[in-house]
Amino acid sequence: MTADRAPAILFVCLGNICRSPLADGALRYAVAQSGLRWSVDSAGTGGWHAGDRPDARAIAVAARHGVDIAGLRARQVRSDDFARFDLILAMDHDNLAGLNAIAPRGHRADVRLALDLVDGRAGQAVSDPYYGDAAGFDATWRDAQAIARSVLQHFGGRG
Repeated sequence: MTADRAPAILFVCLGNICRSPLADGALRYAVAQSGLRWSVDSAGTGGWHAGDRPDARAIAVAARHGVDIAGLRARQVRSDDFARFDLILAMDHDNLAGLNAIAPRGHRADVRLALDLVDGRAGQAVSDPYYGDAAGFDATWRDAQAIARSVLQHFGGRG
């Protein structure tokens, strides 16, 4: 990425209906609040939810914090994402391994765990709230907000 171009960030989880849309929404909100014009998106390593809205519990927790993610639609990671995005953040180790397995040789994206950017959380995964209750979505939202703050710091407000 060059200093004259706004950063492009992609969040990736398994189905793109819980963790990655929450991180996407949290960063989009933080970017807008900061007056920046970044490219932010999310995707899944699996494609079975392609076209679906985020999980209703994810939509609800984001809405409680003033963030609307209802318009997001799930999609599967594509090989061109490794050229389009500067930073691709996986929600867990399995998704990181999946991304590294499909990454084109010589790609330009920085691919890492999302929590690697959060002080004291390197190497940790964002837990998947899908099979749990609403409290799990609250915890995922807190992680999404921490990741958003760290991504803003990582790029120093460029764009």
